[in-house]
Amino acid sequence: MLDNELKTQLKAYLERLVNPIELVTHTDSSTASQELLALVREIAELSDRITVRDGNTADARRPSFTVNCAATGVTDRVAFAGLPLGHEFTSLVLALLQASGYAPKVDADVIEQIKSLPAGLHFETYISLSCHNCPDVVQALNVMAVLNPGITHTMIDGALFQDEVNEKQIMAVPSVRLNGAAFGDGRMTIEEILAKVDTGAGARDAAKMNARDAFDVLVVGGGPAGAAAAIYAARKGIRTGVAAERFGGQVLDTMAIENFISVQETEGPKMAAALEAHVKQYAVDILNGQRATGLVPADKTADGLVHVTFENGATLKSRSVVLSTGARWRNMGVPGEQEYRSRGVAYCPHCDGPLFKGKKVAVIGGGNSGVEAAIDLAGVVEHVTLIEFDAKLRADAVLQAKLNSLPNVKVIVSAQTTEVTGDGQKMTGLVYKDRVSGDVHTLELAGVFVQIGLVPNTDWLKGTVELSPRGEIIVNDRAETNLPGVLGAGDCTTVPYKQIIIAMGEGAKAALSAFDHLIRTPAPVSAKADAA
Repeated sequence: MLDNELKTQLKAYLERLVNPIELVTHTDSSTASQELLALVREIAELSDRITVRDGNTADARRPSFTVNCAATGVTDRVAFAGLPLGHEFTSLVLALLQASGYAPKVDADVIEQIKSLPAGLHFETYISLSCHNCPDVVQALNVMAVLNPGITHTMIDGALFQDEVNEKQIMAVPSVRLNGAAFGDGRMTIEEILAKVDTGAGARDAAKMNARDAFDVLVVGGGPAGAAAAIYAARKGIRTGVAAERFGGQVLDTMAIENFISVQETEGPKMAAALEAHVKQYAVDILNGQRATGLVPADKTADGLVHVTFENGATLKSRSVVLSTGARWRNMGVPGEQEYRSRGVAYCPHCDGPLFKGKKVAVIGGGNSGVEAAIDLAGVVEHVTLIEFDAKLRADAVLQAKLNSLPNVKVIVSAQTTEVTGDGQKMTGLVYKDRVSGDVHTLELAGVFVQIGLVPNTDWLKGTVELSPRGEIIVNDRAETNLPGVLGAGDCTTVPYKQIIIAMGEGAKAALSAFDHLIRTPAPVSAKADAA
Protein backbone atom coordinates (compact mmCIF):
# COMPACT_ATOMS: atom_id res chain seq x y z
CA MET A 1 0.00 0.00 0.00
CA LEU A 2 2.78 2.45 0.91
CA ASP A 3 5.85 3.03 -1.24
CA ASN A 4 9.32 2.89 0.29
CA GLU A 5 9.79 6.66 0.41
CA LEU A 6 6.51 7.14 2.25
CA LYS A 7 7.38 4.33 4.65
CA THR A 8 10.70 5.99 5.46
CA GLN A 9 8.97 9.30 6.18
CA LEU A 10 6.26 7.64 8.25
CA LYS A 11 8.76 5.63 10.29
CA ALA A 12 10.50 8.88 11.25
CA TYR A 13 7.19 10.39 12.40
CA LEU A 14 6.23 7.30 14.37
CA GLU A 15 9.39 7.63 16.44
CA ARG A 16 7.61 10.58 18.07
CA LEU A 17 4.87 8.37 19.54
CA VAL A 18 4.68 9.09 23.25
CA ASN A 19 2.74 5.97 24.28
CA PRO A 20 1.79 2.67 22.60
CA ILE A 21 -1.06 2.74 20.07
CA GLU A 22 -3.54 -0.03 19.26
CA LEU A 23 -5.37 -0.05 15.92
CA VAL A 24 -8.67 -1.94 16.26
CA THR A 25 -10.05 -3.07 12.90
CA HIS A 26 -13.59 -3.87 11.76
CA THR A 27 -13.59 -5.70 8.44
CA ASP A 28 -15.41 -8.19 6.22
CA SER A 29 -14.50 -10.14 3.09
CA SER A 30 -14.58 -7.12 0.75
CA THR A 31 -11.58 -5.91 -1.24
CA ALA A 32 -11.66 -2.60 0.63
CA SER A 33 -11.42 -4.46 3.96
CA GLN A 34 -8.42 -6.41 2.78
CA GLU A 35 -6.77 -3.20 1.66
CA LEU A 36 -7.46 -1.60 5.04
CA LEU A 37 -5.92 -4.57 6.85
CA ALA A 38 -2.87 -4.36 4.62
CA LEU A 39 -2.51 -0.66 5.38
CA VAL A 40 -2.72 -0.90 9.17
CA ARG A 41 -0.36 -3.89 9.22
CA GLU A 42 2.21 -2.02 7.15
CA ILE A 43 1.97 0.88 9.59
CA ALA A 44 2.37 -1.46 12.58
CA GLU A 45 5.49 -2.97 11.02
CA LEU A 46 7.13 0.45 11.11
CA SER A 47 6.93 0.87 14.90
CA ASP A 48 7.12 -1.48 17.85
CA ARG A 49 4.74 0.88 19.63
CA ILE A 50 1.81 0.04 17.30
CA THR A 51 -0.25 -3.15 17.45
CA VAL A 52 -3.27 -4.28 15.44
CA ARG A 53 -6.28 -6.08 16.91
CA ASP A 54 -9.35 -7.51 15.22
CA GLY A 55 -12.38 -5.84 16.80
CA ASN A 56 -15.36 -6.54 14.54
CA THR A 57 -17.95 -4.90 16.75
CA ALA A 58 -21.41 -5.77 15.45
CA ASP A 59 -22.54 -2.20 14.71
CA ALA A 60 -19.21 -0.90 13.36
CA ARG A 61 -18.80 0.23 9.76
CA ARG A 62 -16.77 -2.09 7.58
CA PRO A 63 -14.06 -1.42 6.71
CA SER A 64 -13.03 0.86 9.58
CA PHE A 65 -10.59 1.09 12.46
CA THR A 66 -10.16 3.06 15.65
CA VAL A 67 -6.98 4.62 17.05
CA ASN A 68 -6.69 3.71 20.73
CA CYS A 69 -4.18 4.48 23.46
CA ALA A 70 -4.64 2.98 26.93
CA ALA A 71 -2.11 5.33 28.52
CA THR A 72 -3.94 8.50 27.44
CA GLY A 73 -7.43 7.04 27.78
CA VAL A 74 -8.23 7.62 24.11
CA THR A 75 -10.41 4.61 23.30
CA ASP A 76 -13.00 4.36 20.51
CA ARG A 77 -12.97 8.14 20.12
CA VAL A 78 -11.07 8.53 16.84
CA ALA A 79 -12.13 6.32 13.93
CA PHE A 80 -11.52 6.05 10.19
CA ALA A 81 -14.19 4.38 8.05
CA GLY A 82 -12.31 3.68 4.84
CA LEU A 83 -8.67 4.04 3.90
CA PRO A 84 -7.24 7.40 4.99
CA LEU A 85 -4.91 7.79 2.04
CA GLY A 86 -4.53 10.67 -0.40
CA HIS A 87 -5.07 13.97 1.35
CA GLU A 88 -6.23 12.15 4.50
CA PHE A 89 -2.96 10.31 5.14
CA THR A 90 -1.72 13.29 7.13
CA SER A 91 -4.91 13.10 9.21
CA LEU A 92 -4.05 9.50 10.10
CA VAL A 93 -0.46 10.30 11.05
CA LEU A 94 -1.55 13.19 13.27
CA ALA A 95 -4.23 11.04 14.89
CA LEU A 96 -1.63 8.40 15.77
CA LEU A 97 0.70 10.96 17.32
CA GLN A 98 -1.96 12.95 19.17
CA ALA A 99 -3.76 9.90 20.55
CA SER A 100 -0.40 8.71 21.92
CA GLY A 101 -0.02 11.92 23.90
CA TYR A 102 1.89 14.09 21.42
CA ALA A 103 0.67 17.66 21.98
CA PRO A 104 -1.40 19.07 19.07
CA LYS A 105 -0.36 22.43 17.65
CA VAL A 106 -3.36 24.30 19.01
CA ASP A 107 -3.42 27.49 21.06
CA ALA A 108 -3.74 27.00 24.81
CA ASP A 109 -7.06 28.87 25.02
CA VAL A 110 -8.52 26.65 22.27
CA ILE A 111 -7.42 23.54 24.18
CA GLU A 112 -9.13 24.78 27.33
CA GLN A 113 -12.28 25.56 25.35
CA ILE A 114 -12.33 22.03 23.91
CA LYS A 115 -11.84 20.44 27.33
CA SER A 116 -14.73 22.43 28.77
CA LEU A 117 -17.27 21.23 26.16
CA PRO A 118 -20.03 18.94 27.46
CA ALA A 119 -20.00 15.19 26.84
CA GLY A 120 -22.13 13.45 24.25
CA LEU A 121 -20.82 15.10 21.07
CA HIS A 122 -20.52 12.44 18.36
CA PHE A 123 -19.21 13.80 15.05
CA GLU A 124 -19.08 12.12 11.65
CA THR A 125 -17.34 13.67 8.63
CA TYR A 126 -18.04 12.45 5.11
CA ILE A 127 -15.04 13.10 2.88
CA SER A 128 -13.52 12.28 -0.49
CA LEU A 129 -9.85 11.37 -0.69
CA SER A 130 -9.29 13.97 -3.43
CA CYS A 131 -10.74 16.80 -1.31
CA HIS A 132 -8.09 19.25 -0.13
CA ASN A 133 -10.47 20.96 2.32
CA CYS A 134 -11.54 17.77 4.10
CA PRO A 135 -8.33 17.10 6.07
CA ASP A 136 -8.60 20.40 7.94
CA VAL A 137 -12.04 19.43 9.23
CA VAL A 138 -11.04 15.83 9.98
CA GLN A 139 -7.93 16.91 11.84
CA ALA A 140 -9.78 19.57 13.85
CA LEU A 141 -12.44 17.10 15.00
CA ASN A 142 -9.82 14.44 15.76
CA VAL A 143 -8.04 16.91 18.02
CA MET A 144 -11.31 17.62 19.81
CA ALA A 145 -11.94 13.89 20.29
CA VAL A 146 -8.42 13.33 21.63
CA LEU A 147 -8.63 16.20 24.12
CA ASN A 148 -12.16 15.64 25.41
CA PRO A 149 -13.32 12.16 26.50
CA GLY A 150 -16.92 13.17 25.81
CA ILE A 151 -16.31 13.68 22.08
CA THR A 152 -15.99 11.08 19.32
CA HIS A 153 -15.22 11.52 15.64
CA THR A 154 -15.35 9.23 12.62
CA MET A 155 -13.98 10.05 9.18
CA ILE A 156 -16.09 8.36 6.48
CA ASP A 157 -14.94 7.93 2.88
CA GLY A 158 -18.08 8.73 0.89
CA ALA A 159 -16.88 6.72 -2.10
CA LEU A 160 -16.83 3.52 0.01
CA PHE A 161 -20.10 4.17 1.82
CA GLN A 162 -22.32 5.20 -1.09
CA ASP A 163 -25.49 3.88 0.57
CA GLU A 164 -25.01 6.26 3.49
CA VAL A 165 -24.16 9.13 1.15
CA ASN A 166 -27.32 8.55 -0.89
CA GLU A 167 -29.53 8.02 2.17
CA LYS A 168 -28.34 11.25 3.80
CA GLN A 169 -28.37 13.16 0.47
CA ILE A 170 -24.71 14.16 0.87
CA MET A 171 -23.59 15.84 -2.34
CA ALA A 172 -20.70 17.99 -1.11
CA VAL A 173 -17.72 17.36 1.13
CA PRO A 174 -16.61 17.74 3.79
CA SER A 175 -20.04 17.16 5.29
CA VAL A 176 -20.17 17.02 9.09
CA ARG A 177 -22.95 15.50 11.16
CA LEU A 178 -23.33 15.86 14.92
CA ASN A 179 -25.30 13.22 16.81
CA GLY A 180 -26.88 12.12 13.53
CA ALA A 181 -28.03 15.56 12.38
CA ALA A 182 -26.48 17.84 9.76
CA PHE A 183 -23.92 20.16 11.38
CA GLY A 184 -22.03 21.87 8.56
CA ASP A 185 -20.65 21.59 5.04
CA GLY A 186 -17.39 22.83 3.58
CA ARG A 187 -14.09 23.71 5.11
CA MET A 188 -14.23 24.72 8.78
CA THR A 189 -11.44 25.66 11.13
CA ILE A 190 -11.35 24.35 14.67
CA GLU A 191 -12.34 27.85 15.83
CA GLU A 192 -15.40 27.82 13.57
CA ILE A 193 -16.44 24.38 14.79
CA LEU A 194 -16.08 25.45 18.41
CA ALA A 195 -18.08 28.62 17.75
CA LYS A 196 -20.99 26.48 16.54
CA VAL A 197 -20.80 24.02 19.42
CA ASP A 198 -19.93 26.44 22.21
CA THR A 199 -22.71 29.03 22.07
CA GLY A 200 -20.97 31.32 24.55
CA ALA A 201 -17.75 31.52 22.55
CA GLY A 202 -18.77 34.56 20.50
CA ALA A 203 -19.43 36.72 23.54
CA ARG A 204 -16.14 35.69 25.16
CA ASP A 205 -14.22 36.43 21.96
CA ALA A 206 -15.90 39.81 21.66
CA ALA A 207 -14.92 40.75 25.21
CA LYS A 208 -11.29 39.82 24.56
CA MET A 209 -11.24 41.73 21.29
CA ASN A 210 -12.79 44.84 22.82
CA ALA A 211 -10.11 44.82 25.52
CA ARG A 212 -7.25 44.99 23.02
CA ASP A 213 -5.24 48.18 22.68
CA ALA A 214 -5.42 50.06 19.41
CA PHE A 215 -3.24 48.78 16.57
CA ASP A 216 -0.96 50.81 14.36
CA VAL A 217 -1.96 48.63 11.40
CA LEU A 218 -4.96 46.33 11.41
CA VAL A 219 -5.17 43.96 8.44
CA VAL A 220 -8.68 42.69 7.68
CA GLY A 221 -8.36 39.43 5.74
CA GLY A 222 -5.81 36.62 5.93
CA GLY A 223 -5.17 35.61 2.34
CA PRO A 224 -1.93 36.23 0.41
CA ALA A 225 -2.47 40.00 0.41
CA GLY A 226 -3.28 40.12 4.10
CA ALA A 227 -0.36 37.90 5.07
CA ALA A 228 2.08 40.01 3.07
CA ALA A 229 0.69 43.21 4.58
CA ALA A 230 1.03 41.82 8.11
CA ILE A 231 4.64 40.75 7.57
CA TYR A 232 5.71 44.05 6.03
CA ALA A 233 3.98 46.03 8.75
CA ALA A 234 5.36 43.92 11.61
CA ARG A 235 8.87 44.25 10.25
CA LYS A 236 8.57 47.99 10.80
CA GLY A 237 8.25 47.33 14.51
CA ILE A 238 4.72 48.69 14.79
CA ARG A 239 1.73 47.11 16.54
CA THR A 240 0.12 44.87 13.91
CA GLY A 241 -3.03 42.77 13.96
CA VAL A 242 -4.78 40.46 11.50
CA ALA A 243 -8.50 39.75 11.74
CA ALA A 244 -9.53 37.07 9.25
CA GLU A 245 -12.61 34.99 8.65
CA ARG A 246 -10.25 32.14 7.74
CA PHE A 247 -6.50 32.50 7.45
CA GLY A 248 -5.39 31.60 3.94
CA GLY A 249 -8.52 32.88 2.25
CA GLN A 250 -9.41 31.52 -1.16
CA VAL A 251 -5.98 29.89 -1.45
CA LEU A 252 -7.41 27.19 0.80
CA ASP A 253 -9.85 26.32 -1.99
CA THR A 254 -7.16 26.11 -4.68
CA MET A 255 -5.78 22.73 -5.59
CA ALA A 256 -2.75 23.10 -7.86
CA ILE A 257 -0.59 26.24 -7.93
CA GLU A 258 1.98 26.11 -10.70
CA ASN A 259 2.69 29.75 -11.56
CA PHE A 260 3.98 31.14 -8.26
CA ILE A 261 7.44 32.28 -9.24
CA SER A 262 10.32 30.19 -7.76
CA VAL A 263 7.88 27.49 -6.57
CA GLN A 264 7.35 25.08 -9.44
CA GLU A 265 4.34 23.35 -7.91
CA THR A 266 2.40 23.43 -4.65
CA GLU A 267 -1.13 23.12 -3.28
CA GLY A 268 -3.33 25.82 -1.81
CA PRO A 269 -3.66 24.46 1.75
CA LYS A 270 0.10 23.92 1.90
CA MET A 271 0.73 27.51 0.81
CA ALA A 272 -1.87 28.81 3.28
CA ALA A 273 -0.14 26.98 6.14
CA ALA A 274 3.19 28.44 5.06
CA LEU A 275 1.70 31.95 4.96
CA GLU A 276 0.37 31.62 8.51
CA ALA A 277 3.64 30.16 9.77
CA HIS A 278 5.56 33.06 8.23
CA VAL A 279 3.26 35.65 9.80
CA LYS A 280 3.61 33.96 13.20
CA GLN A 281 7.36 34.52 13.08
CA TYR A 282 6.61 38.15 13.87
CA ALA A 283 4.78 39.90 16.69
CA VAL A 284 1.42 39.85 14.90
CA ASP A 285 -1.83 39.49 16.83
CA ILE A 286 -3.87 37.00 14.75
CA LEU A 287 -7.62 36.83 15.29
CA ASN A 288 -8.98 33.97 13.21
CA GLY A 289 -12.63 33.17 12.54
CA GLN A 290 -13.69 36.82 12.67
CA ARG A 291 -16.00 38.29 10.02
CA ALA A 292 -15.93 42.07 9.63
CA THR A 293 -19.30 43.80 9.38
CA GLY A 294 -18.53 47.52 9.29
CA LEU A 295 -15.91 50.27 9.22
CA VAL A 296 -16.04 53.74 10.74
CA PRO A 297 -13.43 56.21 9.38
CA ALA A 298 -11.12 58.03 11.79
CA ASP A 299 -12.75 61.41 11.11
CA LYS A 300 -16.08 60.06 12.36
CA THR A 301 -14.88 58.58 15.66
CA ALA A 302 -14.34 60.39 18.94
CA ASP A 303 -10.85 58.92 19.43
CA GLY A 304 -9.55 59.65 15.92
CA LEU A 305 -8.99 55.97 15.18
CA VAL A 306 -10.46 53.77 12.47
CA HIS A 307 -13.01 51.37 13.99
CA VAL A 308 -13.77 47.95 12.49
CA THR A 309 -16.79 46.06 13.82
CA PHE A 310 -17.27 42.28 13.70
CA GLU A 311 -20.09 39.77 13.57
CA ASN A 312 -19.63 38.79 17.23
CA GLY A 313 -20.26 42.39 18.32
CA ALA A 314 -16.61 43.33 18.92
CA THR A 315 -14.83 46.46 17.72
CA LEU A 316 -11.13 46.73 16.94
CA LYS A 317 -9.42 50.11 16.67
CA SER A 318 -6.39 51.08 14.64
CA ARG A 319 -4.49 54.09 13.33
CA SER A 320 -4.56 52.50 9.87
CA VAL A 321 -6.36 49.60 8.24
CA VAL A 322 -5.49 47.38 5.27
CA LEU A 323 -8.58 45.87 3.65
CA SER A 324 -7.68 42.52 2.05
CA THR A 325 -10.89 40.52 2.29
CA GLY A 326 -10.43 38.78 -1.07
CA ALA A 327 -13.21 37.34 -3.19
CA ARG A 328 -15.57 34.36 -3.37
CA TRP A 329 -17.03 32.22 -6.14
CA ARG A 330 -19.63 34.05 -8.23
CA ASN A 331 -23.12 32.54 -8.16
CA MET A 332 -25.22 32.04 -11.27
CA GLY A 333 -28.11 33.92 -9.68
CA VAL A 334 -30.81 31.65 -11.11
CA PRO A 335 -33.82 29.97 -9.45
CA GLY A 336 -32.89 26.75 -7.68
CA GLU A 337 -29.20 27.54 -7.23
CA GLN A 338 -29.35 28.36 -3.54
CA GLU A 339 -32.06 25.79 -2.83
CA TYR A 340 -29.85 22.99 -4.16
CA ARG A 341 -26.50 24.32 -2.99
CA SER A 342 -24.51 21.34 -1.62
CA ARG A 343 -27.32 19.11 -2.93
CA GLY A 344 -26.12 19.03 -6.51
CA VAL A 345 -24.93 22.61 -6.99
CA ALA A 346 -21.20 22.65 -6.25
CA TYR A 347 -18.21 24.94 -6.68
CA CYS A 348 -15.20 22.68 -6.07
CA PRO A 349 -14.68 19.85 -8.57
CA HIS A 350 -11.69 18.46 -6.66
CA CYS A 351 -13.65 18.15 -3.43
CA ASP A 352 -17.07 17.08 -4.62
CA GLY A 353 -16.33 15.38 -7.94
CA PRO A 354 -15.94 11.84 -6.47
CA LEU A 355 -19.48 12.03 -5.06
CA PHE A 356 -20.81 12.14 -8.65
CA LYS A 357 -18.95 9.05 -9.85
CA GLY A 358 -20.76 7.45 -12.76
CA LYS A 359 -23.29 10.31 -13.01
CA LYS A 360 -23.96 13.14 -15.46
CA VAL A 361 -22.89 16.65 -14.50
CA ALA A 362 -22.45 20.08 -16.04
CA VAL A 363 -19.83 22.78 -15.65
CA ILE A 364 -20.83 26.42 -16.03
CA GLY A 365 -18.05 28.62 -17.40
CA GLY A 366 -15.62 28.38 -20.30
CA GLY A 367 -12.60 30.11 -18.80
CA ASN A 368 -9.54 28.30 -17.48
CA SER A 369 -11.27 27.30 -14.24
CA GLY A 370 -14.31 25.90 -16.02
CA VAL A 371 -12.35 23.93 -18.61
CA GLU A 372 -9.95 22.57 -15.97
CA ALA A 373 -12.96 21.48 -13.89
CA ALA A 374 -14.51 19.71 -16.89
CA ILE A 375 -11.25 17.90 -17.62
CA ASP A 376 -10.90 16.75 -14.01
CA LEU A 377 -14.52 15.64 -13.75
CA ALA A 378 -14.38 13.71 -17.03
CA GLY A 379 -12.09 11.20 -15.37
CA VAL A 380 -14.63 10.52 -12.62
CA VAL A 381 -18.19 11.01 -13.87
CA GLU A 382 -20.13 9.42 -16.70
CA HIS A 383 -20.51 12.59 -18.78
CA VAL A 384 -19.73 16.32 -18.54
CA THR A 385 -21.58 19.10 -20.34
CA LEU A 386 -19.68 22.39 -20.34
CA ILE A 387 -21.92 25.43 -20.78
CA GLU A 388 -20.49 28.80 -21.82
CA PHE A 389 -22.45 32.06 -22.12
CA ASP A 390 -20.13 33.51 -24.79
CA ALA A 391 -19.90 32.32 -28.40
CA LYS A 392 -16.58 30.62 -27.71
CA LEU A 393 -14.51 29.28 -24.84
CA ARG A 394 -12.04 31.67 -23.20
CA ALA A 395 -9.65 29.09 -21.75
CA ASP A 396 -6.04 28.71 -22.86
CA ALA A 397 -5.58 26.83 -26.11
CA VAL A 398 -3.73 23.94 -24.46
CA LEU A 399 -6.66 23.36 -22.10
CA GLN A 400 -9.20 23.51 -24.92
CA ALA A 401 -7.19 20.94 -26.88
CA LYS A 402 -7.20 18.58 -23.90
CA LEU A 403 -10.93 19.11 -23.38
CA ASN A 404 -11.77 18.40 -27.01
CA SER A 405 -9.83 15.12 -26.85
CA LEU A 406 -12.12 13.68 -24.17
CA PRO A 407 -14.91 11.38 -25.40
CA ASN A 408 -17.34 12.03 -22.55
CA VAL A 409 -17.43 15.84 -22.72
CA LYS A 410 -19.85 18.03 -24.68
CA VAL A 411 -19.38 21.79 -25.08
CA ILE A 412 -22.35 24.12 -25.52
CA VAL A 413 -21.61 27.78 -26.26
CA SER A 414 -23.93 30.81 -26.55
CA ALA A 415 -25.99 29.30 -23.74
CA GLN A 416 -27.58 31.09 -20.79
CA THR A 417 -28.38 29.00 -17.72
CA THR A 418 -31.85 30.00 -16.47
CA GLU A 419 -32.78 27.51 -13.74
CA VAL A 420 -31.62 24.60 -11.59
CA THR A 421 -34.36 22.03 -11.15
CA GLY A 422 -34.82 19.41 -8.46
CA ASP A 423 -37.22 17.18 -6.58
CA GLY A 424 -37.06 19.10 -3.31
CA GLN A 425 -34.30 16.90 -1.93
CA LYS A 426 -31.60 17.11 -4.60
CA MET A 427 -30.87 18.67 -7.96
CA THR A 428 -32.19 16.75 -10.98
CA GLY A 429 -31.52 19.02 -13.94
CA LEU A 430 -30.61 22.33 -15.48
CA VAL A 431 -32.45 24.62 -17.91
CA TYR A 432 -30.61 26.79 -20.42
CA LYS A 433 -31.56 29.12 -23.26
CA ASP A 434 -29.83 29.09 -26.65
CA ARG A 435 -28.82 32.73 -27.07
CA VAL A 436 -28.82 32.43 -30.88
CA SER A 437 -32.10 30.62 -31.56
CA GLY A 438 -33.91 31.46 -28.35
CA ASP A 439 -34.80 27.80 -27.79
CA VAL A 440 -35.01 26.51 -24.24
CA HIS A 441 -33.43 23.17 -23.34
CA THR A 442 -33.43 20.98 -20.23
CA LEU A 443 -30.59 18.66 -19.23
CA GLU A 444 -31.07 15.80 -16.79
CA LEU A 445 -28.12 16.05 -14.41
CA ALA A 446 -27.03 14.92 -10.97
CA GLY A 447 -24.85 17.97 -10.40
CA VAL A 448 -23.57 21.27 -11.71
CA PHE A 449 -20.20 22.88 -10.95
CA VAL A 450 -20.22 26.68 -11.14
CA GLN A 451 -16.97 28.25 -12.40
CA ILE A 452 -17.86 31.77 -13.56
CA GLY A 453 -15.43 34.01 -11.77
CA LEU A 454 -15.23 35.88 -8.48
CA VAL A 455 -17.14 38.45 -6.44
CA PRO A 456 -15.21 40.74 -4.03
CA ASN A 457 -16.03 40.35 -0.33
CA THR A 458 -16.88 44.01 0.14
CA ASP A 459 -20.63 44.10 0.87
CA TRP A 460 -19.87 45.22 4.42
CA LEU A 461 -18.06 48.33 3.11
CA LYS A 462 -20.89 49.77 1.01
CA GLY A 463 -21.54 53.41 1.86
CA THR A 464 -18.17 53.77 3.62
CA VAL A 465 -15.32 53.02 1.22
CA GLU A 466 -15.63 54.01 -2.43
CA LEU A 467 -16.37 50.93 -4.53
CA SER A 468 -16.41 50.32 -8.28
CA PRO A 469 -19.58 49.20 -10.10
CA ARG A 470 -18.26 45.63 -9.71
CA GLY A 471 -18.02 46.10 -5.93
CA GLU A 472 -14.22 46.32 -5.86
CA ILE A 473 -12.43 48.72 -3.52
CA ILE A 474 -11.10 51.60 -5.61
CA VAL A 475 -7.40 52.11 -4.91
CA ASN A 476 -4.67 54.24 -6.44
CA ASP A 477 -1.12 53.19 -7.28
CA ARG A 478 -0.19 53.44 -3.58
CA ALA A 479 -3.05 51.12 -2.50
CA GLU A 480 -4.86 54.10 -0.93
CA THR A 481 -8.66 54.30 -0.80
CA ASN A 482 -10.75 57.45 -0.56
CA LEU A 483 -10.38 57.33 3.26
CA PRO A 484 -7.15 58.51 4.93
CA GLY A 485 -5.35 55.65 6.64
CA VAL A 486 -7.49 52.99 4.94
CA LEU A 487 -5.68 50.92 2.31
CA GLY A 488 -6.84 48.12 0.03
CA ALA A 489 -4.99 45.09 -1.35
CA GLY A 490 -5.63 41.89 -3.28
CA ASP A 491 -8.62 40.47 -5.10
CA CYS A 492 -11.11 42.76 -3.35
CA THR A 493 -9.65 45.84 -5.10
CA THR A 494 -9.67 47.32 -8.60
CA VAL A 495 -6.11 46.12 -9.25
CA PRO A 496 -6.35 43.92 -12.39
CA TYR A 497 -5.33 40.28 -12.75
CA LYS A 498 -6.44 38.35 -9.71
CA GLN A 499 -3.33 36.27 -9.03
CA ILE A 500 -1.66 35.17 -5.79
CA ILE A 501 1.66 36.77 -6.64
CA ILE A 502 0.00 40.09 -7.50
CA ALA A 503 -2.04 40.02 -4.28
CA MET A 504 1.12 39.53 -2.24
CA GLY A 505 2.81 42.47 -3.91
CA GLU A 506 -0.22 44.66 -3.33
CA GLY A 507 -0.33 43.59 0.32
CA ALA A 508 3.29 44.61 0.80
CA LYS A 509 2.60 47.92 -0.96
CA ALA A 510 -0.42 48.59 1.25
CA ALA A 511 1.59 47.98 4.43
CA LEU A 512 4.33 50.34 3.29
CA SER A 513 1.73 52.98 2.44
CA ALA A 514 0.14 52.47 5.85
CA PHE A 515 3.52 53.02 7.50
CA ASP A 516 4.04 56.14 5.42
CA HIS A 517 0.65 57.39 6.61
CA LEU A 518 1.61 56.73 10.23
CA ILE A 519 4.88 58.64 10.14
CA ARG A 520 3.20 61.61 8.46
CA THR A 521 0.14 61.69 10.74
CA PRO A 522 0.28 62.55 14.45
CA ALA A 523 -1.06 59.75 16.63
CA PRO A 524 -4.38 60.50 18.34
CA VAL A 525 -4.11 61.11 22.07
CA SER A 526 -6.09 57.91 22.79
CA ALA A 527 -3.69 55.81 20.71
CA LYS A 528 -0.71 57.26 22.57
CA ALA A 529 -2.37 56.41 25.87
CA ASP A 530 -3.05 52.84 24.73
CA ALA A 531 0.56 52.43 23.63
CA ALA A 532 1.78 53.68 26.97
